[in-house]
Amino acid sequence: MNADAVKMLPGRYCNSLTEYSRFVTREVAIGDIPMGGSNPIRIQSMTTTDTMDTMGTVEQTIRMVDAGCEYVRITAPSIKEANNLAEIKKQLRMRGYNVPLVADIHFTPNAAEVAARIVEKVRVNPGNYADKKKFDQIEYTDLEYRGELERIFQKFTPLVKICKEYGTAMRIGTNHGSLSDRIMSRYGDTPQGMVESAMEFIRMCETLGYYSLVVSMKSSNPQVMVQAYRLLVQTMVAEGMNYPLHLGVTEAGDGEDGRIKSAVGIGTLLEDGLGDTVRVSLTEEPEAEAPVAIALVKRYIQRKAESEKQKGDEKKLSALDFQPSAHSPYEYEKRETYEANAFIGGHMVPRVVIDLSAANLKDPAVMNDAGYIYSALLDKYNMAEQSVDFVYLGDSLPSFTLPGNLKQLYNYNTWQKLTNKTLCHPLFTLHEYIAADANRTSALNLVRITNADLETEAFGLIPLDKSLVFVLETDEPHGMADQRAFFLKLQEMELDIPVIIKRSYALADHSQIDLTSDLQLYAATDLGALLIDGFGDGIWIDAPHVATGVITSTAFGILQATRSRISKTEYISCPSCGRTLFDLMVTTQMIRSRTSHLKGLKIGIMGCIVNGPGEMADADYGYVGSGTDKVTLYRGQQAVKKNINSANALDELIGIIREDGNWIEPAE
Repeated sequence: MNADAVKMLPGRYCNSLTEYSRFVTREVAIGDIPMGGSNPIRIQSMTTTDTMDTMGTVEQTIRMVDAGCEYVRITAPSIKEANNLAEIKKQLRMRGYNVPLVADIHFTPNAAEVAARIVEKVRVNPGNYADKKKFDQIEYTDLEYRGELERIFQKFTPLVKICKEYGTAMRIGTNHGSLSDRIMSRYGDTPQGMVESAMEFIRMCETLGYYSLVVSMKSSNPQVMVQAYRLLVQTMVAEGMNYPLHLGVTEAGDGEDGRIKSAVGIGTLLEDGLGDTVRVSLTEEPEAEAPVAIALVKRYIQRKAESEKQKGDEKKLSALDFQPSAHSPYEYEKRETYEANAFIGGHMVPRVVIDLSAANLKDPAVMNDAGYIYSALLDKYNMAEQSVDFVYLGDSLPSFTLPGNLKQLYNYNTWQKLTNKTLCHPLFTLHEYIAADANRTSALNLVRITNADLETEAFGLIPLDKSLVFVLETDEPHGMADQRAFFLKLQEMELDIPVIIKRSYALADHSQIDLTSDLQLYAATDLGALLIDGFGDGIWIDAPHVATGVITSTAFGILQATRSRISKTEYISCPSCGRTLFDLMVTTQMIRSRTSHLKGLKIGIMGCIVNGPGEMADADYGYVGSGTDKVTLYRGQQAVKKNINSANALDELIGIIREDGNWIEPAE
């Protein structure tokens, strides 16, 4: 048992489902910057330079530290690079930078053993440190399986002993894309397999009396990533462990997509009080990653202060602070609801609401930002790939005709006065809805509600019929937990009413770039955390200081990242490192420029083979660096064209997509 007591009930993965409480982990020394325990959530990233380029790596490391990185990871694919870590470290120390360095190891135990004598921490991947991945299905008897574990133990022991001797920490970093054939054969491609892959190595370390461990469960699919971390914590707690957690969504991509996808995965776990260090993996320069990670983490500095202030207050824990039997956080299951007006709820994709109540409703071009592109010449609208389902107009009336398939929401009193109510629906307060009685003639009646309303007498007076849809609001500091409590209570009450999740953000006093970034990160965290658990039939982002087009794009980006509603091509692209065999940023943009119209396809873009085929098991097609100016193309996990010239690779990829009948010509 660790020195730090684990104070969670069996079967739990976080301290509370309904209020913010950080899960306390063991403190691990990493150079002069400890992780876990009561320490702040640490920020880190990884260099993209060739590790043999000493000064290039030093200069990039300095830029990363100046941007906010507290740890810097450097790849060491062979003994040669591992030895050069000593020179990189020497040059950094000479320039006054004492940042702890982390050696990233795949496939090469001998390089890890060299690096562990030099740097403050080594990262090993259980899937390829002493195991293999060839996508073979192997049948093991229990005796044979134990024999494999003994073989791995013998190969892993020298590294553990070196780490103990030199005071070097270790991250046991499981990647969804590189689970070994042994793990895949026994547990399948599952979060449980990811957890067991790490737990095997953790148990070996504990057998050898080594406890300076950090653990991660990375995946390019935020849903899988979140489930794996939760299951890991539950498993560790059951075995008396509480090692620090390194959070990250691997191969998140770039730009808006990369930020939203990262926030959905990382933010969901931070909301639950999990996580001791964060790395945001973007296909951008590594110094661009730290500010995003800092923005994600800074919300929880205030959250922690609020929770500490409440310590000592006698609080009555509700039953919802314990694991509800109706909801499992370890697997995805969409909450069952009825289908209201054949449009929202049931098996329908989540709907998107946009607020245009303060817009210029005299100009039809205002609809462009909602995904309805107006042509003045033809006096008609064309729907974009991301066109919203509802526009909220409040008490304002447009002076032009809206698109014929777009539903409009008005405040109840204004809606009552409309002469033509076609596609127009009322938004009620709770008390308005109860009092309206016979005046509720709409096929859809939307009612604003909060979690606190469930405990009121008024809630018991709500007339229930299948035109009712809740619009769930919150003004609580920990709004996600407040809204999650609402869904859990609805499940306990066995109410199947569809729910649109609304979050309001009073972001101001920022540049437009910062406003956009903060909205993407905060909304992806707050809404994504609920959608990833199957809660929510629609989303409504209210941010008066942010451009409407940004809000629309963010909403659809969140639905895409949570796999709730696919509206565009998805790119699973790694963040680059010293192993990368081509310029990932340039290549990603080149591929995006010719394939971004292929709605629903997932394309993996990998700089090397380390996580390539594995992470691309979640992709339809893959583009993987296999040598200098050489690329291997994949259909799912299968390599279909090997070592072709990079100059021809994109055309060849498009040819494969054509052969499969998945290519469409881009619109002019």
